[in-house]
Parts: sequence; C-alpha cells; structure tokens
Amino acid sequence: MNMVLSPDAIQTLAVIVFCFGLLVFSRYPADAILVGGVGLLTLLDIITAEEALIGMSNEGMATVAMLFVVARGLAQTGVVGWVSTNLLGRPKSTEVAQLRLMLPVAAMSTVLNNTPVVAMMVPAVSDWAKRLNLNVSQLMIPLSYAAIVGGTCTLVGSSTNLVINGMLMEGHPEVGLSMFDLAWVGIPCVVVVIIFTLVFSRWLLPHRGEKESQVFGDARQYIVEMEVEVNSPLVGKSIEDAGLRQLPGMYLIEIDRADQLITAVSPNEILVGGDHLIFAGDVRSVVDLKNIHGLKIAEKQVFKLSSGAHARCLVEVVVSRGFPQLGKSIRDMRFRNVYGAAIIAVARDGERIKTKIGDIFPKPGDTFLLETHDRFVSQQRYSKNFLLVSEIENSQPVRHEQRNIAAAIMVLMVISVALGLLTMFKAAIVAAGLMIVTRCITVQDARQSVNWQVVLVIAASIGLGGAMEKTGAALVIANIMINATAQSPTGTLIGLFVLTAGFSAMISNLAAAVLIFPIAVAASQQLGVDVVPFAVTVMIAASACFATPIGYQTNLMVYGPGNYRFADFLKIGLPLTLLVGITTILIVPLVWAF
Repeated sequence: MNMVLSPDAIQTLAVIVFCFGLLVFSRYPADAILVGGVGLLTLLDIITAEEALIGMSNEGMATVAMLFVVARGLAQTGVVGWVSTNLLGRPKSTEVAQLRLMLPVAAMSTVLNNTPVVAMMVPAVSDWAKRLNLNVSQLMIPLSYAAIVGGTCTLVGSSTNLVINGMLMEGHPEVGLSMFDLAWVGIPCVVVVIIFTLVFSRWLLPHRGEKESQVFGDARQYIVEMEVEVNSPLVGKSIEDAGLRQLPGMYLIEIDRADQLITAVSPNEILVGGDHLIFAGDVRSVVDLKNIHGLKIAEKQVFKLSSGAHARCLVEVVVSRGFPQLGKSIRDMRFRNVYGAAIIAVARDGERIKTKIGDIFPKPGDTFLLETHDRFVSQQRYSKNFLLVSEIENSQPVRHEQRNIAAAIMVLMVISVALGLLTMFKAAIVAAGLMIVTRCITVQDARQSVNWQVVLVIAASIGLGGAMEKTGAALVIANIMINATAQSPTGTLIGLFVLTAGFSAMISNLAAAVLIFPIAVAASQQLGVDVVPFAVTVMIAASACFATPIGYQTNLMVYGPGNYRFADFLKIGLPLTLLVGITTILIVPLVWAF
C-alpha cells in the first residue's frame, strides 16, 4: 500500500495546520479561518467548487440550523425558564452547578441523540447562569462534554456507535453488540469526565461570559413596579423560592400589599396575589423580570395599548428639552394616547426615584422605558421630542400560554428519533415548522435564531475533511500509525485511539470512525485476534471529541453561547481525551479479550 503523501495531500495538510495555528493563536473568528482554508484549497485546485460547498448540503449541518429554531421557540415560550428553574435548581457553587448539570445531561444522552439534548439545554443554561450570577463559560463546555460522553454508554447514544456496529455486523454477523454492551466502558468514562471537570475546570476553563457583578447606581437604573397575578404560580411561594431574591442586576426594594408597605423584604416573605413588587435594576434585568411567569407590569396603561401583547417590545427614549409635556406629571400628560406607548419605568442620573411613576414630573435627560408596538422606533427615531430612541434587544414578551405546546413539540421530536420513526434531520424540520405554525415563534424570529457562524464552521469543516479523504492524506497517516504498533494488540489499541481521536478533532467524528474502522479490521486480522475490542475502541475514540470545537457539533453549539476561544477546548480537552483514552485501553481488553 502506498505510504507516500502526494503533493496534493501535503498541500492539504499544510493548509489545515495553518488553519489550526490561526484558530489557536489568533483571535480571528473560526468561521472566517475555516472558510478561508476551504477557499484556498479550491484556488489550489485540490478540491472542486462542488466539493468545497458539499458541507452546505450536509444533513448534520442542516439539522443544527433547524435545532436553533426549535431552541428559540422553547426559549420564547418559557420552556427554557421552566427547565432552568425546576430541573437545574439553585446550587450554591460552580462545582455543584456543574454536577447538577452534567449528571442529567449524561443520563439523557445515553438513550437520546445528544444534539437535541444540547439544543434544549443551551438556552436553559444561559438563563440559569444569568439568574445565579455564574460564569456561563464554566458551564457550556461541561454541558457538551456530558452529552458527548453520555452517548458512549449505549448503542443508540451516538449515530457513530450505530454505524460502526452496522459495519461490524456486515463482516462479522455473529459478534454484533447489544444495546448496553458499551456501558462497561462508557459509564467509567462518564465518571472520569465528570470528576475531572469538577476538580480542574476552575483552572482549565475561562472565567468569562455573562457573569455580571452589578453595582447599584447604574446610570440607567430603573424603578419598576410588578404585580403578582391572582392565579400566579408564584402565589404561596417565598421570595427565595420564587427566584426573586438573587436576580442579577435587580434588587427588590419593597412590597406594596393592600394598605401595608413591606420594606427590607425578607427572603422568606410569602407572596400573595395582588402584591405590588417594587424593583430597582438595569434595563436587561427589567426585561428578565417582565418575562417571569406570574408577574405583570403594574402600570395599568400597558393593558390599554392597542397592539397585541406579542407585537410589543421595550424601547428606551431620552427626553429632550423640546418635549412638549415638560411641567406635567406622567399621569397627566396622556403619553399613551399621544405616542401609543406606556411608560413602565423612569431613570434619572442614577438616582433612585422613590415617587410612583404617575407622580413623576419629567426633566430633560430623563430616560423612559416604554412598552410599545414594534413600529415605535421607526416612527419616532427622528422626533424632536426625544434625544435618543432605542429598542431593547429580545424584549418581546414570553408566550407562556404556548409553553405546553412547545414542550410537546420537543418531546415528540425526541421520541420520534429515539423510536426510529424519523431521522434527526426530518424530526428537526418538522419541529421547527410546528413551532412556527403553532405561533410559538414568529417567522422573523425563526430567521434570526440561526447562528450562521456555527453553520459555516460545520460546513467548512466538512469541506476540509473531504479534502483529507480525497487526497489520501488521512489514509496514509492512518496506515503509518497502525503499522508502527501492529505487533502488539494493546499497542494497536493505543494507536487506534490516538488516530481516531486525532482525526475526530479535524473532521467529523463519524467520518473519522468510518475512515479508521477498515484499518482496525485489517489490524485485527493481521494480529489474528478478535475484532470487537478494536471496534469498541474506535467507537469510544470517535466520541472523545473534547480537544477542538469543530470535531463534534455539540461543541460548536456551545462555542458562541459560552464565549469561548479555540484554545479553551484544547486546554481542558487534551488532558480529558488522554484520561478517557487510558480508561478505554485499560477496560476494553478486560471486557472483550483479544
């Protein structure tokens, strides 16, 4: 067999090494680097335009794109908030939070495709981290790793396991694996991954992201009054249990209950229907507060707005000296009638305005937080009455009444895949379509929900992997490494693991496994030993995609939300891959003897 790299193979490897160098040592975005690499291979005539673009028609890439729509639908209907509050709880430390996250995710991924599990959990974890003031960058990689390693425990946990088992049974029908055979090595790997993450993540994972240490006295500090609805699920809960105690950037000042004013509110205070809760906080926290199920803005003018609730958004305006209503109180200025908007909060030079909103007399420079229709910004952008008009991003109301529908769509999607009724791609398309048809998400929000950076990274990675296969670079490297250890079964297992994990870091894990499996079979025949331990090693190694974000699509799904850089995966992923490799090499020969 030819062991010499062709000129095209050498150029392909040089481009890939160059791309990896840029990913690790530069701050250029991953999609720009990888798309540039594919473009360079096209210019060198190593791959054709069709081969360069093949990733754009890849089923896995399209599946991820559809799952972004499903995830946004879950977020906008309150399913995500429910999951983050009820499933993940309120841990007191990052380590406990990681454990509370990784255990259920790993368990779900043993029987469910890990892609929808991560799609559902990414927005829930973002919300959870924000509520508990945790570093989201300490949670997103553990989420992906738990999903990946959970899939190694059963035959259906990963599509790679199913494909390799199918290839194994084609040549050796008598030695196919059963559903839980992989648990012998998968469960110890889960334990290793969770323990390693809990112990070392504080040093190996970055401390960046959405953790905010809010200081009272923000220049845009609003006072907002919320009302506990009579039939609210919050009624009968304490402030602590309702999740209103430690809202990031938000402080509960007092409760107005009938004729009683409760100041210095205790976390054990029980909420009653009709309570008016007065909060101080920044604008993003007002948005979060407004989306809590069971709370509504106490300002009655909001409910007189002509536009439907789901066509509204929050807008900030700064009052100019030409504002015609100066000298009048907010109650007397008939703001809703004139502008079609309701003032729900006022900020003034960082002061805490203790007066009720209706009694405030506006001054030039005051900032109003408005609930209004989505056309307000375009209509008032150049008005002389306001110095600034700015819509608050993602401030549309949560569609709590659609929550059960969205949850049912998600459950049906997962069940249809688990039972083999639909492929993951078909199920994701149906789920995304149902989210739109049932009005869990608008068409415009569905368009905006797709993270095109992740989509381009997946597509470009597929193009690079195809170049390695086409030029023969992958096969030459594989044979060199296998032949170097061919005289020892254990040495061959080590070589197989290193080779498969290495290729999985550069091309898709499924492509790496399919590429290496025939070489594993040839090595077992040459050594005259059973092929099963070699096949199992390839399965586990293909899923040990911890060291790069491009090797496994769940890593790509957490890349943006976790605010990660390429090197962050290398730092924690390389030692973790080594530990999973050692665990695999130690256990596989004990369970499946040579």
